[in-house]
Amino acid sequence: MRRLFQLVLLFSLIIIINESSYAQVKKLYIDDQLLQDSIYKSNKKKVLNFSMKEFDTLFFEYFKRKNDANVVLTKKDFYTYTVQIATFSDRLSTLYPEEKEVAAQNKEKWLSESYEDYLGYKASQKK
Repeated sequence: MRRLFQLVLLFSLIIIINESSYAQVKKLYIDDQLLQDSIYKSNKKKVLNFSMKEFDTLFFEYFKRKNDANVVLTKKDFYTYTVQIATFSDRLSTLYPEEKEVAAQNKEKWLSESYEDYLGYKASQKK
């Protein structure tokens, strides 16, 4: 029961955080898509075996580093975080088939995150 509550809370958190930007799904540059594909292929097996604790650590580390005004992630680091978070949605859709649609939406949203938008966000932090 506790595990189910954690998953519901996690899905809710992801949706709330991303709700405003979800409607603005953008196409990424081809170089970014190729980098994402490479990261996905090299991390898929590892991420699909993450525990909830490992995923929570990854998720909160990403937001901590993203919101730290003194840290600018490299393109590879940025896409490593977003692709791993998106990949974990595959695991959740397997474990909880009734949440398959929500997991697919979350995956699509995370894969549409743009490094260019991230850099714009970082520039606005310094103002």
